[in-house]
Amino acid sequence: MENKDNYQPVYIMSDGTQRNSGRSAQRMNILAAKLVAESVRTTLGPKGMDKMLVDSLGDVTVTNDGVTILKEMSIDHPSAKMIVEIAKTQEDEVGDGTTTAVVIAGELLKKAEELLDNNIHPTSISKGYRLAAEKASEILKSLSVKLDKTDKETLLKLATTAMTGKGAEDKKDHLANLIVSAILSISSKNNIVYREDIKIEKKVGGSIEESELISGVVIDKEKVHSGMPLSVKDAKIILLDVPIEVKGPESDAKISISDPSMVQSFLDMEENMLRKKTDKIVASGVNVVFCQKGIDDLAQHFLAKKGIYAVRRVKKSDMELLSKATGGKLVSDLNDISSTDIGHAGLVEQQKVGEEFMTYVRDCKNPSALTILIRGSTSHVIDEVARAVEDAIGDIISALSSGKVVAGAGSIEVEVAKELKKYGQTLSGREQLAVVAFADALEVIPKTLAENAGLDPIDILTELKAAHDKNQKWAGINVFTGKIIDAWAEGIIEPLKIKTQALSSAAEVAIMILRIDDVILAAKPDGAPRKGPDMDY
Repeated sequence: MENKDNYQPVYIMSDGTQRNSGRSAQRMNILAAKLVAESVRTTLGPKGMDKMLVDSLGDVTVTNDGVTILKEMSIDHPSAKMIVEIAKTQEDEVGDGTTTAVVIAGELLKKAEELLDNNIHPTSISKGYRLAAEKASEILKSLSVKLDKTDKETLLKLATTAMTGKGAEDKKDHLANLIVSAILSISSKNNIVYREDIKIEKKVGGSIEESELISGVVIDKEKVHSGMPLSVKDAKIILLDVPIEVKGPESDAKISISDPSMVQSFLDMEENMLRKKTDKIVASGVNVVFCQKGIDDLAQHFLAKKGIYAVRRVKKSDMELLSKATGGKLVSDLNDISSTDIGHAGLVEQQKVGEEFMTYVRDCKNPSALTILIRGSTSHVIDEVARAVEDAIGDIISALSSGKVVAGAGSIEVEVAKELKKYGQTLSGREQLAVVAFADALEVIPKTLAENAGLDPIDILTELKAAHDKNQKWAGINVFTGKIIDAWAEGIIEPLKIKTQALSSAAEVAIMILRIDDVILAAKPDGAPRKGPDMDY
């Protein structure tokens, strides 16, 4: 008699496929996400430490910028990659707060794991987290303070807060002045300021305090001919998107020469064509040429003879900035140059910066684009200062865009957590536990600030809570003294959007990871199994 229990195995996935399901999958996903958050946690705050990252080519990056660290880490785990996406989104949307967003996401998952261990279903946790995220957003908006866009003092506080604890901290006041002046200058002409309108140019040499704001654009290029002037005052500028060269045939062509004199006629014809091109430029009345394409050697000679300053092979992004700064338009046809295409600047000059020559376009009238030239002793120092400056620019633009700011130093997180716990008491069912867990997770920010400063996080958090219970909504931590301070009075100010974006992104990703109960890793194209979710990190 046939044994009906001896079933033939059925294979529904290819060889090499790995599967992890149920509680095990949740644990591994949460563990991977927590490890990513833990890797950047020590960089948070004014007393945060830096990371040294060495890539496969041996290039070194020293930074405490969360998104830079996570991008360079080459993270492979699928759930961990989702946490990295939070940092990238935060960077794109605001420009700062990447570490905050990642640390909160990691803590939300840590608190969720404790609820899972108490047999709370992931769906209940997800629902509670959604309710908490929506309520937290409302609380943040109600706590925020309206920003006066002409209040330079508050804008300076925003910039210095963003740069505190980073490579630029020693000279943050000087850099903050450059940043705020740049943004106010552009915003006075346009109501909207884009980060791309402020170019960050970096040059090794000198000190950070030698960094300067250029009312125009700095191009990392030198003049194309030694006979051209070193500087041009009252510059009339043309921006060319067409080469000043003799155009070759578009298809393969062969020219037969039967008479040696024909060679000279070809050369003469080429010279005449180049002379006509340069004559058209001269006739337009310009004395500075920026060309996105090439400039022939002979054309360089003709332009130098006319006293015209010319630069070639300028990047497209720099051409666009030059257009915004000088008011000139990109010209694609030398036969159609009009007076409205010509840009203006007070001075165009070549200067030696370090070991290289650069072209400065200065004193533009009402420019829509500016340059901050950053100097420093080494490339590593300059790169970190540039990241801090970009964070500060992002903070101010975000604050101007939303028109709302809040105090930092951990004060806003403690206040939101306090209000969320009150909200949780109005709920019934297991969602209440999730809302309280969400509130507890927010307290990771002041705790981490204290830990990174070598302070006792429990004592600090207890003092903070006591202060907030006395309605001191801006009570935060001074990591240098270990005292509780009024963060707003101390000038520790951040844009509202940093907090709203960080909370919403962290909550959404935490919910998504919690809802995963099955991880299926397909085999590599060569049939070899991939590293599974339970791999060592």
